Amino acid sequence: DSQCTPDPAVNAANKVIEQDKVKYIIGEVCSKASIPVAEIANAKSVIQISPTSTNPAVTINADGTAKNFIFRACFIDPFQGTVGAKFATETLGAKTAFVMIDQANDYVKGLAEYFQKAFVEMGGTVVGTASYTAQDTDFSATLAQVADKKPDFVYLPDYYNIVNLVTQQAKEKGINVPFGGGDGWDSSDLDLTAAAGGYFTNHYSPEDPRAEVQNFVTNFGAKYKNDQGQAAVPDALAALAYDATNLLLQGITDAKTEDTAKVADALRAITFNGVSGKITFDAQHNPVKSATILAVTEGGIKFNSVVNP
Repeated sequence: DSQCTPDPAVNAANKVIEQDKVKYIIGEVCSKASIPVAEIANAKSVIQISPTSTNPAVTINADGTAKNFIFRACFIDPFQGTVGAKFATETLGAKTAFVMIDQANDYVKGLAEYFQKAFVEMGGTVVGTASYTAQDTDFSATLAQVADKKPDFVYLPDYYNIVNLVTQQAKEKGINVPFGGGDGWDSSDLDLTAAAGGYFTNHYSPEDPRAEVQNFVTNFGAKYKNDQGQAAVPDALAALAYDATNLLLQGITDAKTEDTAKVADALRAITFNGVSGKITFDAQHNPVKSATILAVTEGGIKFNSVVNP
């Protein structure tokens, strides 16, 4: 257990590499633990595939080159912003957008920046932006700007707690424009009534009809049960861990050897059909893959579509 912190993760990595002589690591979950593990693994020619660490620094060196032996199964934060813009433009037909940004949150800033860039490149117009802080509870001034600008879409790439406040206040003011965001919306604590009519990008949906997804959901539910004894539904972390492991296994099979340098070469050239989408790798060892769009309704979060990059 790395506790999602650097020191225990480093200790665990050193133990499995030096004492147990492992050649491959699936993990870490959190970027702040994956980054120091990646330094150790790469220096020792050990392949590391993180299922869920989204910080770009996990797979790249300070000079921007890729760490030869380090990969990930999840898309990185900026990618979600681009996919969000594509969905707003192509599916919702949005021509204008308003963007809300917490400048102190790198996750929010990254998504917002790439959303704006992609939205403009796709022919859209960003009619306004507004900054706020994580401590804000009253969004009246920003929502007054939204009401004045009348955008087709509002991009709010923050976590569910901020989304709950903003969308509730928007509904109270009679603003019914669709809001959108990233995987920070994904929580059982999302206020479905307030956020209804909104959309967010995520890594996968258990409702996706693809065979890879439905077989995984069925097999997972047969093995794992929830507190009521019913089939458990795998979340995005489970799907990405499954994909990370099977990416590695296909890489070893394709390489026809356990030599990690050759397996790394095989991973760089791989085409893999996973639960979270069809995966190839870019030059920085980030997966090029589809993202899932989820729609928020008062009755729950529903699978909407899959958007390819």
